[in-house]
Amino acid sequence: MNDAAEGLPGVPPQQSPVTPAQAPMPVPAQADPAMPPQYAVPAEQPPAQPDPVPPFAPDPNATTQANTQNERLGDGVNRCPRCGSTEIQLRPQTGMLICMFCRYEWSETTVEGQIFAEQPLDQLQGTVIGTGAADIDDSMSDVVTLKCGGCGSEVVVNIASAMSARCHWCRSILTVNNQVPNGAVPDAVLPFTLTHEQAVAAIREFAGKRRMFAHRRFLREFTPENVVGVYLPYMVVDGNASATVWGQGEVLLRSYTRGSGDDRETFYDADVYQVRRFVDFTVDDLTIESSAERANMDVFVNTNNIINTILPFDTKNAVKWNASYLTGFTSEKRDQNVEAIRPVLEDQLLSIARSEVAPTVSGYNRGVRWEHEQLSVHGTRWVSMYLPVWLYSYYHEEGGRGMVHYIAVNGRTGETMGSVPVSRGRLLAAALSTGTVIEAIVIAFLVATL
Repeated sequence: MNDAAEGLPGVPPQQSPVTPAQAPMPVPAQADPAMPPQYAVPAEQPPAQPDPVPPFAPDPNATTQANTQNERLGDGVNRCPRCGSTEIQLRPQTGMLICMFCRYEWSETTVEGQIFAEQPLDQLQGTVIGTGAADIDDSMSDVVTLKCGGCGSEVVVNIASAMSARCHWCRSILTVNNQVPNGAVPDAVLPFTLTHEQAVAAIREFAGKRRMFAHRRFLREFTPENVVGVYLPYMVVDGNASATVWGQGEVLLRSYTRGSGDDRETFYDADVYQVRRFVDFTVDDLTIESSAERANMDVFVNTNNIINTILPFDTKNAVKWNASYLTGFTSEKRDQNVEAIRPVLEDQLLSIARSEVAPTVSGYNRGVRWEHEQLSVHGTRWVSMYLPVWLYSYYHEEGGRGMVHYIAVNGRTGETMGSVPVSRGRLLAAALSTGTVIEAIVIAFLVATL
């Protein structure tokens, strides 16, 4: 990481302010309304900015595609390595596939180091995407015809609702394992390791801790059968980027008050410096929603924003796509392409850049206000991946207004978060009986957990 402050060594002075002979005249803290007028000095122009660098290279050859097909399953049939049976499904206790005939267990090859050539993150250039992350073809139908490898008959699969079907002649199970360009088949899948029973227990514990103010109907109507396992679509991104940020940093000199009683007001004297920082950084397995509905954070309609609160997932353990991992679970199609997700990626990268430079400006004890930001993305790798979530949803309507509440459980770690409908009567009774202090605590608790 490189850092620099214009007119200032690496950190601001610790004992005394910099004199005009040592550094340029400080710029007034114009954004600080507490600064007394008598300390104002003429404003300086912000430092000259370099020519903007496009965040993504315009080179038409910069985007390449990596083949992520599970070649072993090219014929659409997943056979047991021991007995050849096609009766295969996921065993959540182990996260492995199990043959329902001979009980043999195995797992597909992990994605890490298999899809992309081994290349250090800081050397990434251009854009590399897996075949499962390619642009969605809107003309594609959800109906896919598979040719049975056992008897040669053709079997139709509606991948809007299923990823497998049984041959009506030889009873072999056929799965959609080739990347169909409609967003339904990702590059990789992270299997469930948390069982349904464990997920139900986690949700019961979560709701039980909020029983005091939860709506009675919600508690009464909870049933384990409504807890379902679902694979949600995400883009998992590696990136190589750099960023430059400019702003104003303030070093507090003194503080004092004027007036008395209700007219008492505190003022601050501070030296203000133009600050500039540059940072090179990489990101590994950054997880971003690839479903427009999941990305909708309108909290007045639903509470699906809680999905992000159960991150992270151990994406390093994801395996090559195999539709057999979905048996017994539901899934959701990806409906956003890479280009639609790039702005979200840029926002997250800028946030990471600010965090990276934060330790270098700790000497500005009044803080730093970043006013200009420039991001350059040198290279990215994109993998479309299904991530496992146990999900409980509950629709609650009160006062003519309805909302869908969700409780989500990470299908790998058991991390649980969600929202429960609140009984306004219980909340009001508690506030009236315990006083304003406890009321404030209750409201803060609800805001933090709902």
